[in-house]
Amino acid sequence: MEATQEKSLQHAAEIIEIAPAAVTPFADLDDEVKLAITCAGEKKAFNISAIDLREVASFTEFFIIASGSNMRQVQAISDEITEKLKEQLNSRVVRVEGYSAGEWVLLDYGDFIVHIFEQKAREFYDLERLWRDAKKVEIPKEI
Repeated sequence: MEATQEKSLQHAAEIIEIAPAAVTPFADLDDEVKLAITCAGEKKAFNISAIDLREVASFTEFFIIASGSNMRQVQAISDEITEKLKEQLNSRVVRVEGYSAGEWVLLDYGDFIVHIFEQKAREFYDLERLWRDAKKVEIPKEI
């Protein structure tokens, strides 16, 4: 009986093919998105991720999600992204939310949205889980 069940399980495992997760290469991103991710890394943001929403949402193309260890670091990451995008690419933020509280800062650039969280808020809202159907963006290890 056990041998029959084992063969059935092996056969079922052969039939099921798991498709690899779709990933958007970093090189394919717009310059603004690349720079925002790089700036977050330069200000020591951790757990930086990006989600390609182009196939699942119409309100924006990408989410960039990063964490800071405290309110001041969250604000510093936000400041760095805002200043560098303005200076280097003449790209201005359309809307900023949550800056004064510093728990979750949202920078809306239209084509992409940057979310900078304190760790507890990021775990609570878990945007990666909410948008799990979207492609992930490959983030280089040096960032």
